[in-house]
Amino acid sequence: MRKQIVGWLVAMIVTGAAFGQTYLPVADSSSITFTIKNLGVPVKGSFSALAGTIRFDPEHPETSHFDVQVGVASINTGNKKRDEHLRDAAFFDVQNYPVISFVSKKVTAGKKAGTFFIEGTLTIRSISLPLSIAFTAVPTSDGFLMEGAFDTRRKPYGVGKTSTISDKLQVQLRVLVRQAAQDSETD
Repeated sequence: MRKQIVGWLVAMIVTGAAFGQTYLPVADSSSITFTIKNLGVPVKGSFSALAGTIRFDPEHPETSHFDVQVGVASINTGNKKRDEHLRDAAFFDVQNYPVISFVSKKVTAGKKAGTFFIEGTLTIRSISLPLSIAFTAVPTSDGFLMEGAFDTRRKPYGVGKTSTISDKLQVQLRVLVRQAAQDSETD
């Protein structure tokens, strides 16, 4: 029995090391911002309801996995009427599609220390398309500060189908992640 317990503990330690630590995004200390042009004028906005799990090992990024969601109702452009319009069926349709999600398929290291590339699937309004993001990961006392940016388009996702706003937008990510409780607890 004792050998089984020791074997089980060793397997857990080896498996944990092989698959990295699990981290949770800290929504209050993170930002997801975007810029899009409306009649040629840049409009900035943000999302604040960030959640999900991130398994990350900077020494072995190939074992990493990201599964994150953003609550669409948290959109904020600084204009209450515009935000309500963006939540309705013509744009994000929050009633039927309350979250935007991203799930990674592959994480690789960049040439510079602390730089990485993530490939995955971005899902908006139940439309899933591939997305690649270059990002940095700077260690903190109990996690990482991850920063990156990407360009995307709204029309392939069916967001604001016939709107006069630009199809192209830029998204900036600044996400603080902290080690999940189950990884830092000891029994």
